[in-house]
Amino acid sequence: MEYPKFPKDCKSLLCKYLTEDVFNKLKERVTPNGYTLEMAINSGVKNPDSSIGIYAGDKESYEVFDLLFDPIIEEYHGFKKNDTHKSDFSSDKLDFDLLDKDGEFILSTRIRVGRNLLGYPLGTIISKKERDEVEERVKNALLKLGGSLKGEYYPLKGMSKEVQQKLIKDHFLFKEGDRFLEAAGLNREWPDGRGIFHNDEKTFLVWVNEEDELRIISMQKGGNIKEVFERLANAVEALESKMEFLKSEHLGYITSCPTNLGTAMRASVHIKLPKLSTNKALFKEITDRNHLQIRGTHGEHSKSEEGIFDISNARRLGISEVEAVSDLYNGVKELIEVETKL
Repeated sequence: MEYPKFPKDCKSLLCKYLTEDVFNKLKERVTPNGYTLEMAINSGVKNPDSSIGIYAGDKESYEVFDLLFDPIIEEYHGFKKNDTHKSDFSSDKLDFDLLDKDGEFILSTRIRVGRNLLGYPLGTIISKKERDEVEERVKNALLKLGGSLKGEYYPLKGMSKEVQQKLIKDHFLFKEGDRFLEAAGLNREWPDGRGIFHNDEKTFLVWVNEEDELRIISMQKGGNIKEVFERLANAVEALESKMEFLKSEHLGYITSCPTNLGTAMRASVHIKLPKLSTNKALFKEITDRNHLQIRGTHGEHSKSEEGIFDISNARRLGISEVEAVSDLYNGVKELIEVETKL
C-alpha cells in the first residue's frame, strides 16, 4: 500500500494527521483480528469529504494504530492518551424541570448508546458467522426483557412488506448504510444478521448489527429528557446483566467510529426554531457554548426542514452519561429562551 493522495481541499481529521511519517510507521501493523491500516482508512480515502475518515476493527485498533487514533481522539473529544473515562447512568443526579410544557418547540426526544460485544471484532471486519452469533445472542437477551421493555424482534432478512411498512411508518427501520459505512466494511452481507427490536409502547428500540452491534435507543414525543434517559439507563442495566460489552478504562465503551467512544451516547431532540434558523451565527454560538451539534431532521449530512433541527450532545468521551445529557438539557433550555425573545 502506498501513501494515499488526498485532494487539497480535504478537511477530514484523517487528512490532517495521516502524515507520510505516521503512515510508514503504521502500514505494516496488524491487529490480532487481522485489521490493517489500509482497512482503517479506506472510508476516509474513498470519501475525502469525511469529517473523521477512520474506523476501528477491534478494541486493539486503538492501541496498534495509536499514532493516528490518539491525535484524532484528542482533537475531537479533547481527551488525551493518559486520560481515563468514567461511566455514570445515575438519573437521580438529574435535577431537570420539564422543558417546553406546552409542546411549542420540542417535537421529540431520543437518546441512544452504541455497544459491541466482548469476544467479537467490530462490524467493520466481523465475519458472517460471528455476526449471526451476535444477532442470536442479542435477540435472545432482548426477548427475555420484561415490564415496559418487553417487545418483539424483527430480522431484516426475509422481512415481510407488511412489517417493513409498519417499521418505516414508525421511523424504526434502518436501511443499508451510506457510502461512508460501505467503504468501512459495515454493509457486508446485507441484510443477514441484522434486525430491529422494539417494545410494545414503541419507546424503546434496539438496532442489531447496523454500525455498532447494538444501538440501544430510548425515545418519545415531547421534551421529557429525564424520562427518556431513565428508560435508557434501565434498558442498558438489564442488557448488561445478560451480556458483557467491549470497553476499556481509557476509552470507555469501544465503538467502530472514534467519535462514539466513551459514553457512546447521542442525546438529541427534534426542535422547531424558526427564528434562530435565520440567525445562524447566534444559533451556533449557543450550541457551541453548550457542547451541542446541529444536524438536519434526517440526521448527519441532512438539511433542516421547516425550521426543525436535530440538536445533540457533541461530547461523548471523558464525560459521564449524566454530564452528556445535561449538556443537551442546558443547551436546549437556552435555545428555547432565546427563540422566545427573538
